[in-house]
Amino acid sequence: MKKETNVFSNIESFKKKFSKIPKGERLEALKVYFNSNGVIRAYTSEKDWPKLTYPNYFVLEKKLNELKSKRNLFEKNLASWEKKYSQAENYHRNNQIKKLKEPLYWKHKAKMIVDPDYRKDSEQVKLPVHLVSDDKWKPMVKMFVNDLDYRKQLAETVRESIVYKKDKKVAKYADELKDFRMKTSNKQVEELEKKIKKIEELEKSLKEIQKWAKE
Repeated sequence: MKKETNVFSNIESFKKKFSKIPKGERLEALKVYFNSNGVIRAYTSEKDWPKLTYPNYFVLEKKLNELKSKRNLFEKNLASWEKKYSQAENYHRNNQIKKLKEPLYWKHKAKMIVDPDYRKDSEQVKLPVHLVSDDKWKPMVKMFVNDLDYRKQLAETVRESIVYKKDKKVAKYADELKDFRMKTSNKQVEELEKKIKKIEELEKSLKEIQKWAKE
């Protein structure tokens, strides 16, 4: 007599058909598989679990290899975004170290000691001299240190402009950019971690179902 093969796409119909199956890792694996839009074919056997006819061992192996490739890609992207987050988080700290190698920084320090007017202007604009090694900020710092007219104009702008009314800090954009990069990177890290975790759960599920397919 030909055995009836049943097709299942959800755990409820499977449990209803095979009500005597024992609970355990295999049943939990099957739930994960169904939640990933998986489909199986099975028929009743003399064992506690029915006989699995689809997917077979080799179909599952192919799916596992595909998941591995996808996980490797996500893990590579995750490492990249974690690096970007770390770079943003340590932006000011790293520049505090790099500035010590810049002659311009020491010229600024010397002028802060011997020139009270320079010191006043520098403190007023909150000169981001610690960013002197950053190509985005070095030209501005250089002009401030070496050009009296530029220095006075910048000091007046910070003092009078409505743009600096609440925050008299010429490099506040650097802080905003740092925060933006950290927020963006952290969001990507969290999303990739969720995707990797989901893949790992499905990989574990497929490996358990492979054991079933070999029976």
